[in-house]
Amino acid sequence: MKKLIPIVAVYFLSSAFATPLYADEVKEKQKELIEKQQEVKEKQTELNEANKEVSIEQAKEANKSMQQVSRASKITGAKVKNTTGDSLGDIKDLVIDPANGQVVYAVVSFGGLMGMGDKLFAIPWRALHWTSPKDYYILDLDKATLKNAPGFDKRHWPENSEKWEEQREALGQFYRVTP
Repeated sequence: MKKLIPIVAVYFLSSAFATPLYADEVKEKQKELIEKQQEVKEKQTELNEANKEVSIEQAKEANKSMQQVSRASKITGAKVKNTTGDSLGDIKDLVIDPANGQVVYAVVSFGGLMGMGDKLFAIPWRALHWTSPKDYYILDLDKATLKNAPGFDKRHWPENSEKWEEQREALGQFYRVTP
């Protein structure tokens, strides 16, 4: 038992001196852990901001996509103006490519008086730009140029897709858009 007392005493004394060292080590580890937690919170905040920005961009894209979709009945009858606001006519019809379902041309009526003597123009759809708040389409062309554009009258529409296709490249060049 005499040998046991010094061993127990050494044990208690060493634990008494080691405990503060151990406590300092624990405090240091806690401090490091708190710093790491703060870093994680900052990264989460950054990610949340980035996700918010992505969500806003996705919503804008969805909105833009929805604005590009419209019923044909809303398009036919819509006014067409040039960039200076001059009226160039109105959309009478849409020509759709049956192979892919895409609108290829808007048929715009221009000239004449009260519907008489109007000339029809197959305007490539890509040449027209919708003005959302003003509810008309813009065609970057002046009246004089449109008067000289290739067109047709009400009784002589291109009869088939081959005739439309023949016009496609020439019209693309005239209106400066890719067919």
